[in-house]
This record gives sequence, C-alpha cells and structure tokens, in this order.
Amino acid sequence: MGFVLAAIVVLATLVAVHRYVWRRFVGDTTAAGSLPRRAGTVAAYVLPLLSVGALVSGRSGAPFWLERVLAWPGYLWLAALLYLTLALLVGEAVRPLLRRLLARRDATAGAGAEAGPARTGETVRAESAGAAPGSDTRTAAPTAPSAPQPPAASPSRRLFVARAVGGAAAVAGLGTVGYGTYGVLRGPRVKRVTIPLARLPRSAHGFRIAVVSDIHLGPILGRAHTQRIVDTVNRTQPDLIAVVGDLVDGSVADLGPAAEPLARLRSRHGAFFVTGNHEYYSGAAQWVDHVRELGMHPLENARVEIDGFDLAGVNDIGGESEGQGPDFGRALGDRDRSRAAVLMAHQPVLIDEAVEHGVDLQLSGHTHGGQLWPGNYIAELSNPTVAGLERYGDTQLYVTRGAGAWGPPVRVGAPSDITVVELASKQA
Repeated sequence: MGFVLAAIVVLATLVAVHRYVWRRFVGDTTAAGSLPRRAGTVAAYVLPLLSVGALVSGRSGAPFWLERVLAWPGYLWLAALLYLTLALLVGEAVRPLLRRLLARRDATAGAGAEAGPARTGETVRAESAGAAPGSDTRTAAPTAPSAPQPPAASPSRRLFVARAVGGAAAVAGLGTVGYGTYGVLRGPRVKRVTIPLARLPRSAHGFRIAVVSDIHLGPILGRAHTQRIVDTVNRTQPDLIAVVGDLVDGSVADLGPAAEPLARLRSRHGAFFVTGNHEYYSGAAQWVDHVRELGMHPLENARVEIDGFDLAGVNDIGGESEGQGPDFGRALGDRDRSRAAVLMAHQPVLIDEAVEHGVDLQLSGHTHGGQLWPGNYIAELSNPTVAGLERYGDTQLYVTRGAGAWGPPVRVGAPSDITVVELASKQA
C-alpha cells in the first residue's frame, strides 16, 4: 500500500512539473493553434514517455537495441527537466521585475508623447498674441492637441516577458545539461589524495592505489567509455587497482564486449573487484566470473596480503536478497590486527562495521557525489560521506565520485574522477 501511494505521489508530481514547464515554454509564448504550440504540446507528451521507457526497459527484459534507442532521449530529458524547471523557478522572481520595468518605460514614453502636442499649441497661441497690428492672425489660431499616436505593432508586454524569461531559462537549463554531458563523455579526471595510515610499515610508504567506481557500462556508456577509463588508470602507473562496484547496468551477454578493455588494466599487484548494488540487478554471479576472465581478482568477502597491508573486500548490501551480502567475519575475522587493513566496500554506509573490525581505510563509491546538483543534499541523507575523505574513530573513509554516471549521462557539480590514493607511513 505504501509503495502504491508513493508511486501516485511521484506520478502526480511529474505530471504537475510537466504541466508547469509546458505552460511557461509553450502555453505562454505561442499562439493557440500555431505550429510551435502543436509541436511543443506533442513534445510534452512524448518526452516523458521516452523517459519512462528508458527507466523500465532494462528491468523488463526489453531487447538491448531498444534500451539503447530509448536511453539517450529518455534519460537526457530527465536531466533537462530538472534544470529547465530550476531555471524557470528563478525566472518567476525576475518576471514581475521585468514587467514593472517595462511598464515604467511605457508610462514615461506615453507622458512624453502627450506633452509634445500641448507645447505646440501654446507656442501657436503665444505667436498669435504677439502679431503686428493689421496683420492677419487667422492662420495663427490655436490648434487642439493631437491625440498620441499608438506605438508600432509589437508583441504585448506579457508575451514579451514570457518569451524573454522562457528563452533565458532554456539557454540556462539546456546549457547546463550540455556541459554536464560533455563532462561525462570526456571521461573522468585523475584526483590524487595522500592518506597516512598508523600501522603502515615504512616499506609500503608511497604505495599507490587507483580507485575506480561506478563505471556504469550500459545502453549509453559502452566500450569507448571503458577504454578511456583504462587509458587514464594505466597512465597513473598505480601499484594496485581497486574497482569498487557498479561496473555495469546490464547482462554479460549485452555488455561483455563493452567490458573487454578492462583486460588491459596494468599495475604491479593487479586489479581487484568488489560488487556494487547494480551488479545484483544485472546477474552478479555471471559478472564476477566474467571479470575474473578479464584478469581481475574478485574479492567476495575475502582478503589478500599485499606488501605491508591487508586488502579486503566485501560484497555489496544488494547481495543480501540472494544470500550473498557483506560478511566482515569472513573477510577480516581472523586477520593479524598488527597489520594495516584497507577495505573495498561499495557503499559508504558499511563504515560502522569497518570501524568495529579495525579497518584503517575503507574505499567506497556509490554516491556519485550526488551526480546532479542539488542531488548531493539528497545523498547526504543516506550516506555518512558523499565524497572525499573523512575519519570515523580510527578508521578513515574515502568516497570517490565515480568514473561514470547512472541514468542521465550528465554530471553537474560532481565531476567524475579516478582517485589515486597514496598510502603514507607515519614511520617514514
């Protein structure tokens, strides 16, 4: 029952928002029955249907080609709707100010038009009164002020304001989406962070881990996206690569070719992988097997010893429905606590269990840094850290914004990154 009510509220909100956007961009700026009005009205129905299709096609077993057809327009419209709506809301504050300014300008122009004929009549009367004796003054008779001439035909003040505000909102909203899309398709940038660990020996000082998360291969981001990430990681020449979940949004059958460049990841100690929640929507067991075939090392509630520290990984919380959730006991229960421990865990919310098990550093993703501002404020409600480095007791948590994007291939206020974490020994 609760789910049904929530769905009704969401649906009603989307209808209201689309109605508002249609009114401001189409209803207030075009004439009834005109071609622009008809085209805008058709778009107001088609675009949300494409968005719904993009959202449900992947979960409904639709052919992958259909997912790809729906994904670009459907997901981009969701981002455009957000920023067009925000721009229009800002425009609501500008709208009355612009109307007042135009009204004042028109009033000033009208007063000037009325004063001109009046002064002309007075001048004529004054010249008549001062005429020479005997002269004929009949031609100097006062003339009545002429009526103000109407201004040249132009759009009404209301229409002008609607078009001006709507045009500015369209430029701002669509420009924001365009720039955010460019940021995703360009690929992630490298971010470097140095993190001191109290138990890290001097021999491991300067050990570099390339942290990659939330690649989200799917109907939009494919093989070229993977290749950009692989090239970027390899250029950093890391000692170890940590892929911390949400690699894919789709099956191995559909996305196996897109993931193939991962086989070319290079580092001294190899590449390690843990599942994210999206793997459990896409066939986690098959993907674990596939990344192993690509030369990566899945850590399924497991641990390996690296020079100077333990590297552990736990399954994502999303695996609990399949009996494959995180198991800290298996991953960390019997380890030597005198050694430093680095944990790969997709979701930051696992930090409390990491603290209990004496982890020195947890590497996570999942949040995308909010991906679309002001989404970062929403992400803060369910995640202890949205992006960056924070300390919880004796454990530090680092959250990368991720290398890809989910849903709309757009990032605003949360640029994608691949983070090179350099471990520092306090004994060095």
